[in-house]
Amino acid sequence: MPRSTTSSPSQRMLRVGEQVRHALSETLQRGEIIDPVIENSVVSVSEVRMSPDLKIATAFVSPLGAKDADAVIEALNKHAKFVRGRVSGALRQMKYMPEFRFRLDTSFDNFARINDLLKSPEVARDLDADGQGKDDDGDSE
Repeated sequence: MPRSTTSSPSQRMLRVGEQVRHALSETLQRGEIIDPVIENSVVSVSEVRMSPDLKIATAFVSPLGAKDADAVIEALNKHAKFVRGRVSGALRQMKYMPEFRFRLDTSFDNFARINDLLKSPEVARDLDADGQGKDDDGDSE
C-alpha cells in the first residue's frame, strides 16, 4: 500500500539523507565548485530530505557570509550535476545517485524571530521570574 505524502519520512529516508548531507558537506568544504558566488561564502548544509524513492535529495543550506543568499542557492542549483558527480564516490553504495536540489534554510531566521518574540515586553510581563505564566488573578498556574 503506498504511503501518503503527508506521512513522516521513513527510517531509511532519514538515514540516507544524513549520509548525503555528510558527503555534500565534505564536497562543499573542499571548494571544488568553481564559481565566484559560492567561493566567497561558507555554505552550511543543515538538512537533506530524500524523496521516498531516494532519487531526489533536497538540501537545505545556509550561506554564511554571503551578501545575496538567493544568488548562492541559484549558483548551487546551476552546479547541481557537477555536485552529483563529486558526491558519487562517497555514496557508491546507493543504487541510484540522487538528483540534487538546493533550497534556502530559513529555520534559523524562524528561531531568531521566535526568540525575539519571547523576549518582547508583551510576553515578558506575562511571565514571572521562574518562567511560569500567571493566570488572570495574578496567581501562578
